[in-house]
Amino acid sequence: MGEGKPMIQAYSFGRMVVQGRAYSEDLKILQGQVKPYWRRRSGHRMDVEDLQDVIEARPRVLVLGTGSSGMVRVSEDLLQVLRSAGIEVVVEPTAEAVRTFNALLRDGEEVAGAFHLTC
Repeated sequence: MGEGKPMIQAYSFGRMVVQGRAYSEDLKILQGQVKPYWRRRSGHRMDVEDLQDVIEARPRVLVLGTGSSGMVRVSEDLLQVLRSAGIEVVVEPTAEAVRTFNALLRDGEEVAGAFHLTC
């Protein structure tokens, strides 16, 4: 993305603006592409099967946004699989995760993101 606008321009409860387009559903960003309507097997938990595409793509860093209040839990199995695949993991409430994602991208990192937009 370079020195221009950040990829994620805005986040507020239930809404994210990515590359000028507004989304109101949970989403993933993988290899520079937005994958909207991300559903997890268990609503407030992230497990291996929820991020299989990210694991296969093997970005250097994966930023997980756990919601406005950080209500989504990340399973230990998922963390172990990601680390075994050589993927650095950052887990933060979504507002902080957005800032981290944009900063890593601006710094030229190969970064993916998965964001819960509400609670």
